[in-house]
Amino acid sequence: MKSPFLAGLLAGGLVACAAPAFAGQAPFAASAPDIALSSRDRVYAAEQFSNTVSVTDPAANRLVGVIRLGEPQPANFSPLYKGQVLVHGMGFSPDAKTLAVVSIGSNAVTFIDTATNAVKHTTYVGRSPHEAFFTPDGKEVWVTVRGEDYVAVLDAATYEEKTRIKVPNGPGMQIFSPDGEYGYVCSSFMPETVVISVADHKIVGHVKQASPFCPNIAATPDGKQVWLTLKDIGKVQVFDARPPFDVIKMIDTGPLTNHVNFAHNANGTFAYVTIGGLNEVKVFRTDDFSQVATIPVGKLPHGLWPSGDGSRVYVGLENADALAAIDTLTNKVIATIPVGQAPQAVNYVPGAVPEGDGTQNLQPLGLAGEAIHLSLSRDGKATDTASTSVSLFDQGLIQILQASVTGLQPKTPYVLALASEPDGKGTLEPLSAFMTNPAGSAIVNATGPIRQIVRNGARAQRRYLVIAEGTATQHGAVVQRQMLD
Repeated sequence: MKSPFLAGLLAGGLVACAAPAFAGQAPFAASAPDIALSSRDRVYAAEQFSNTVSVTDPAANRLVGVIRLGEPQPANFSPLYKGQVLVHGMGFSPDAKTLAVVSIGSNAVTFIDTATNAVKHTTYVGRSPHEAFFTPDGKEVWVTVRGEDYVAVLDAATYEEKTRIKVPNGPGMQIFSPDGEYGYVCSSFMPETVVISVADHKIVGHVKQASPFCPNIAATPDGKQVWLTLKDIGKVQVFDARPPFDVIKMIDTGPLTNHVNFAHNANGTFAYVTIGGLNEVKVFRTDDFSQVATIPVGKLPHGLWPSGDGSRVYVGLENADALAAIDTLTNKVIATIPVGQAPQAVNYVPGAVPEGDGTQNLQPLGLAGEAIHLSLSRDGKATDTASTSVSLFDQGLIQILQASVTGLQPKTPYVLALASEPDGKGTLEPLSAFMTNPAGSAIVNATGPIRQIVRNGARAQRRYLVIAEGTATQHGAVVQRQMLD
């Protein structure tokens, strides 16, 4: 089945008539022609705490501007607030004309015109949707409603919900086979992925997940494999994309394994996996599953997507407020581009801007680029890889704190706290209690005027971030403490 997006590009002369030697980049089939990287392309990132979508020109590796879908705290606490909250998931139409952006906190799917950056429509769905993507024929948009137990199916022409597909509780993400026959839906709450016939919305297969927490799933362009990430146990699971959907491989990847995607180049087809707890992207061959590279990219890598020719992979750095551009032939970072706060899903859309400079309806980064970045380690001293990265995302007078915690005991209670002394001694003031996952890691959040306390306060008032064993009411020894400037 030929994508209408690719057919349009061919008709418009953006792709040479002769098929290139290497072809097919996600989410399209391997038979699809590659699309040379150009300034007509755009890289989009959904940014969770600034409630923005950043727009980047990959030819120049330059931020063009942001689409503001909502306001930061505390404005979005108002009962009269009408913007979006927790901008997070993202998908794009096969004709490259529309983005579908999911906002978890406001239960919304916002449809954006890629040529003008204007909001075309907003559809409200059930509790806490996570991801949205268009079917390969462009006729439907499937939205995983992770706070409930169904996929909301929207009509891509009217943007209205037309039906629901009941699935295991907490659907995390859906992706489609390149030929459009199957939809693959993993779960974030249950250890089960289901396979759905796109034609009739019926479940036709079940795949047992090795853990209950899958945030991301992707299909190889050759239509043979599906890869899903298991964030809580730090693994990737690979299963056969065709019936009977047997599990093929389990790969140990590392703590806070986030997203997976594919790129094809002269050396073969490769899976790129973001490992949030290690601040790395790991690269695996899809033919023999061997690991070929480990790429340091920056703090808490999350979403990623390949360019239309597979020459680059763009990675959102959640605790660095940036995009990292990876050259897939050298597997080296060639650029880091500032974006909004805590980028989550990333999409690369070839030919998103057919004419003009593509700056309509964009705003400068502004407050969306304001954040402070800290690190915690066992001894409070600089290390090659700090155990925990912390971002303080400015929201006016307060900040949202996000800590990417690693290096702790699995399934154990801890508390993130403020200490009165740099070595963690003295009275502790708890900020957030948490339980580590089976990989000894966690994502921990808190809100308050924390930057003023840990960075700018007078010596008598200054406090220091620490992680201690135990709970908020009964804590024990400090196991990690803030690395000082």
